[in-house]
Amino acid sequence: MTLPVDPPEPATPITSPIVEDPDGALLIRFADGDPQAAALLTARLAPRALGVAMRVLGNRAEAEDITQEAMLRLWRQAEHWEPGRARLTTWLYRVVMNLCIDHKRRLRGGHLDLDAIPEPPDTSKSAAERIQDGARQDALQAALMQLPDRQRQAVVLRHIEDLPNPEIAGIMDISVEAVESLTARGKRALAAILAGRQAELGYSDG
Repeated sequence: MTLPVDPPEPATPITSPIVEDPDGALLIRFADGDPQAAALLTARLAPRALGVAMRVLGNRAEAEDITQEAMLRLWRQAEHWEPGRARLTTWLYRVVMNLCIDHKRRLRGGHLDLDAIPEPPDTSKSAAERIQDGARQDALQAALMQLPDRQRQAVVLRHIEDLPNPEIAGIMDISVEAVESLTARGKRALAAILAGRQAELGYSDG
């Protein structure tokens, strides 16, 4: 008597975190005509794109222009988006970085002011604390603007946006080792630039 053969186990479905990217799902909904998807995506992604662009460029008006162009490219990408190839945020960060690089190339030799990045008011803090926080933001932005472009980009993505090194490598189109080197050198440079201002900015040495 021949025993029935068990059917083969079904192939493990491709369910990587990238495929389950909620932002990518929203973009597909937008491409399919969902009127709410664009508003949701704008609320989720535009502030992040703006924050990165401001940190890299040091100028809010220029960063707003970059963000607007990046979001326009996002809408144009919608019907061509292929889930599973990359996170939508990775794609958007890369677009923002490339737009910033192109913008700085056009302005090479020109002056970029060091406008402070406005922070939302924190009503739990005193006026003096908010002023000091503003001074810290000013100091950090000014210090970031003294870094070489690639170091600044890597530091912003790793230590401000808190992205993992492999994702940064994809955004910047470099190796993970290069990301680690850029962020390490950038951190050391920032520490050197800000050295001696701890007391002024309200940081203790201990």
